[in-house]
Amino acid sequence: MNLNGEWEFEKDPGNSGVERKFYNRTTLQDKIIVPFAPESRLSGIEDTDFMQTVWYRRTFAVKPEWQTSGRTLLHFGAVDYTADVWVNGKKAGTHNGGYTPFALDVTALVQDGENVVVVRAFDDVKNPLQPTGKQSPEYHNFSCLYTRSTGIWQTVWLEHVPSLYIQKLRLTPDVDNECLRGLAVLNEYAGGQLLSAEATLDGNCVSSVKAKTTGTHVEFTLPIADPKLWNPGSPVLYDLVLQIGEDRVESYFGMRKVEIHGGAIEINGVPVFQRLILDQGYYPDGIYTAPSDEALEKDIDLAMAAGFNGARLHMKIFEPRLLYHADRKGYLVWGEYPNWGLSESDPRALQAMLPEWIEELERDYNHPAIVGWCPFNETGTGRLASLFRTVYDVTKAIDPTRPVIDTSGYVHAITDIYDVHDYDQDPVTFAKRYEALVNGGEVFQNFPEHETYEGQPYFVSEFGGIYWNETRDDGGWGYGQKPADKEEFIYRYEGMINALLDNSKICAFCYTQLTDVMQEQNGLYDFDRQPKFDVAWLHSVNTKKAAIEKLSF
Repeated sequence: MNLNGEWEFEKDPGNSGVERKFYNRTTLQDKIIVPFAPESRLSGIEDTDFMQTVWYRRTFAVKPEWQTSGRTLLHFGAVDYTADVWVNGKKAGTHNGGYTPFALDVTALVQDGENVVVVRAFDDVKNPLQPTGKQSPEYHNFSCLYTRSTGIWQTVWLEHVPSLYIQKLRLTPDVDNECLRGLAVLNEYAGGQLLSAEATLDGNCVSSVKAKTTGTHVEFTLPIADPKLWNPGSPVLYDLVLQIGEDRVESYFGMRKVEIHGGAIEINGVPVFQRLILDQGYYPDGIYTAPSDEALEKDIDLAMAAGFNGARLHMKIFEPRLLYHADRKGYLVWGEYPNWGLSESDPRALQAMLPEWIEELERDYNHPAIVGWCPFNETGTGRLASLFRTVYDVTKAIDPTRPVIDTSGYVHAITDIYDVHDYDQDPVTFAKRYEALVNGGEVFQNFPEHETYEGQPYFVSEFGGIYWNETRDDGGWGYGQKPADKEEFIYRYEGMINALLDNSKICAFCYTQLTDVMQEQNGLYDFDRQPKFDVAWLHSVNTKKAAIEKLSF
């Protein structure tokens, strides 16, 4: 039961709502459209001032049969930052973390007839132990920091499940051994129960197995003979059905592997140059929340039309629906985390971010489109190296199948792929920085005095960002001096792209960025998703065969 739509809403500037028992109120002052943050136009509020505490309230009625058997779960896609939830005046639970989902078992709290759910969201973007990504800690937007997104910003829904149900599902494709390895985690102990799993392709059964549960979990292996592979731009997705008792789960998976071989990142044994675009996931009318599912899909289509085969999903944990569309389209993405706002020099930072990072890894593990993880971005020399190493180790323990970059750009402590950020706007000097990779000499590093390049695959994970806007003159900015005309933009863009594609020791790039975001006007599309340049020209430049794709290791 989808609970999006109109809710009651009230700001709590004194953070006194708990003391005043807002959770027992029969009404709140305003109305809001969920799942849009109150700062957004689509919410109906559009208040961009600081709102440290806000409250939500709505009623719902459950189906009569839900009361007679099974469990009722209340799901939240994401609430920024700390969420307290009451159902019918009783506390249902609390969740910390503004970007990951949580579910509360409210079976004992719901009743026949009308029910009331109340949510309190507490969001302090100035707290150095709260990761906020690109949300501005000042009243105004500035530099590359943008309008805040407080409270509920992803879908809220109710789900009715049997008394015994699959709570988590972990799917690991094993291309070399032609099988899918699965782990289903149950909500309660159920030793000796039988789980059935069936994989189909184009409606035809490919494989089926049965396995007994042990305690609260069951592991299974589905043979996938002569697997049809999930590849960039040509994905194959198998359908999967799991059944245990009365619970039936429908899912899907892709057979693909990611490996590092020599200086290349290989997909299914083939060097694939990752032509990535920086995607920050902001929208003019919804801020963090896309106005529709079609809008999420469109952003992928815009990138692919311009010749990019993937994206860095930058400084935000994106909605699962975007990952679903990436899986369907064969679009490579990196799972990242909005670490800005978090003081990485504070020993308490690990406790502040690791639980949410683990939730992201668990939520997104099954997506074949995700080809790597990167928990930090542009961390300075004052960061705790132990923080990076611990998060890296935890990530590899949870997911040994994908490469991990400890921090995008700088400063590395431990990383599977070495990456740099480089906003040099001169194609000649830009290309010269990377000649040493091929010819020997000192390799370009953002902070050579604080880190050492150890021969990993080399990734220029931010570059370009060329300032260009023909239609607005409102104090926006981009990297470097704005080109005098489109011819100069073309010279810069082609020069930088060719420098990276032609270098046989570079495995990937990420151009800044897909769209303008508010005052940052360096997108290939404007904030309304209209192209600034001839998309066919962009496609021809970006899809030129890379030197590393011509090599065999």
